[in-house]
Amino acid sequence: MTAILVAHAGKNGGTRGIAEAIAGELREFGLSVDLRSAGEVCEVTPYRAVVVGSALYYWRWRPEAVRLLEEHTEALRERPVWLFHSGPCGPGAQPARVSLPARVALLAAAIDAERTATFGGRLDPATARGFGRLLAMGRRAGDFRDWDRIRAWARDVGHGVRAHAEL
Repeated sequence: MTAILVAHAGKNGGTRGIAEAIAGELREFGLSVDLRSAGEVCEVTPYRAVVVGSALYYWRWRPEAVRLLEEHTEALRERPVWLFHSGPCGPGAQPARVSLPARVALLAAAIDAERTATFGGRLDPATARGFGRLLAMGRRAGDFRDWDRIRAWARDVGHGVRAHAEL
C-alpha cells in the first residue's frame, strides 16, 4: 500500500469536510491515507504523495498550511503534491475564477505541484466568527461545496498517485 498524507487547514470545519471526502475517495483506490490538520504535520518524508488544502480567508491561505509548504519544500519537491482551497461562498461564487494566492502560487511552483483545485466553501452563521459572521448573516451563508466535483478531483488524484507509483 502507498501512504498518502491529506492535510487540511481551516477554522470552522468546512475544509476538513472536503479533506475527509478526498481521503475517503483515495481509500476507495486501496491507498492508505493519513488525514491530519496541517498544523500537526511534522514530517512529510514518510508519505509517497501529499495533498494539502486550506480554507481561503480574505484571499489568503491559513498560516499553518503555508508553513507546511514552506518548511517542507525540499521533501515535497521529491513527491507528487496536490493543492486545494475552499472558500468562495454565496449565490454568485465561481470557484473556477479563484486562483492561488501569490505566495502559495510561488510555493506550488517551487514544489512542482500537480493540479490544484478551488472548491466552494461553507459559511455557517452558527460557527463563523468576526467579519465572517457578518458575511454569514447575509446571502453568503450556506454550504457551497460541490461534493461530486470534490470526489471527481480526488479520483484524479488517486489516478495520479497510481501513475507515479508505476514510474
